[in-house]
Amino acid sequence: MHLDLNLLVALDALLDEGSVGAAADRLHLSQPAMSRTLGRIRRATGDEILVRAGRVMLPTPYAERIRDEVHQLVTRAQTIFTAGTDLDLATLDRTFTLQCNDVVAGALVPRLIARVAATAPGVCLRVLGEADTDADGLRRGTVDVRLTDETTHPADVRSATVLTDTLVTAGRHDLAVDPATTAGFTALPHVVVSRRGRRRHRIDDVLEAHGTARRVSLIVPTLAMALAAVTTAELVTVVPGMAAARLGPELRGWPLPVPTPAIPAVLAWHARHDRDSAHTWLRDTIRDVLSVGGPR
Repeated sequence: MHLDLNLLVALDALLDEGSVGAAADRLHLSQPAMSRTLGRIRRATGDEILVRAGRVMLPTPYAERIRDEVHQLVTRAQTIFTAGTDLDLATLDRTFTLQCNDVVAGALVPRLIARVAATAPGVCLRVLGEADTDADGLRRGTVDVRLTDETTHPADVRSATVLTDTLVTAGRHDLAVDPATTAGFTALPHVVVSRRGRRRHRIDDVLEAHGTARRVSLIVPTLAMALAAVTTAELVTVVPGMAAARLGPELRGWPLPVPTPAIPAVLAWHARHDRDSAHTWLRDTIRDVLSVGGPR
């Protein structure tokens, strides 16, 4: 059987995009050409791969099973063919997937895409929110880099601390009490940001060590929701300092009333990308962007 590796690249794009048209755009092909390629993939696999359901196309059970393996194969092939070559950013054509919470995304992504667009216009960035099993995406190849505050990782995951940040209290200018004092901070109702719905935050451990506690009135999954809540009510929320730039005119930040350890921003990637020059460029660019004007 003659194996055309281009079919793997096309299959990866089709499964990732879930659309013949979007996959064609990604690979710079016409839609009829991509449709013909899908036909070849169907004949080679004996499976429909994508089936129409109303106005969308959905992967078959077989396609779902092979999705991660196909992506890993394509990623490894890219690494093999680029590891020993000089990187030409002007012609680099690649999609990188970043995973981070919305605090980091708000601080990083606008500046990162500006840098990428200026130096590597063929690169596409896909940003995903955090997941409960974050390391799995790195292993499967569905995530290129993660930004997290976790400092311990599996043996096959590399990591580097690229930033340290402090926590601040955010709330309206006209709060009745001063949240920079312990009495004011604990008197005000708090909004907790947790994608998993957890009530307790690292600040609670610090407060407990000082013999006090705060009152939590709302738990939300994103920073945007927390800031919207504190804008409209007599509430406060504890956020990383890098989020201060996203505070609207109705809000301001205060230092915490108790000393709190710094928060690391850790860049993590899978070991398979160590010799991937394009991946190294992305990691270096993220480090550089975060180091300019960000908390240290």
